[in-house]
Amino acid sequence: MTRIIAGFAGSLTLRVPRAGTRPTSDRVREAVFSALEARDALDGATVVDLYAGSGALGLESASRGASAVVLVERDPKAARTAGENARAIATAAAKNKRPAPRIEVVTGSVRSFLDGSPALNTDTVFLDPPYDLGEDDLAADLAGVLPLLREDAVVVVERSSRSPEPRWPAGLERERRK
Repeated sequence: MTRIIAGFAGSLTLRVPRAGTRPTSDRVREAVFSALEARDALDGATVVDLYAGSGALGLESASRGASAVVLVERDPKAARTAGENARAIATAAAKNKRPAPRIEVVTGSVRSFLDGSPALNTDTVFLDPPYDLGEDDLAADLAGVLPLLREDAVVVVERSSRSPEPRWPAGLERERRK
């Protein structure tokens, strides 16, 4: 069961695609969001969730104060599920008398999104690709996010513990690894 952990939609159960995605565990999400909140990186933030699956990372950001979220997912069924979850977040915002964050679901490849995306002044980018994504593809994705980022932006990458360290392009540096 995947759920929103905290914020105005805390404890909301999210739908997950039947196959083809690997939801980030509650424990990992809590650690990531604890670090982001310590940096005050969510309040009013613009967030992009690449390889979004159910949208859990981006939608957790919305629940915790992000004002705009873009969920990018290639699989149409998973993107539909992310859209359903986004509507549930909007409903939770209304129920709690909170302004609804702007949430957009983009159905398409991460590469197409990055190649065609205007500068978004993004505060936080999540990259949680399939574990079998090649290192060259991940390096290209990391380079592709650079034009989206504000100067003090945060990029969060989730990989298998058995995966090699990502190749960080000039302009991005690893701050923490867990």
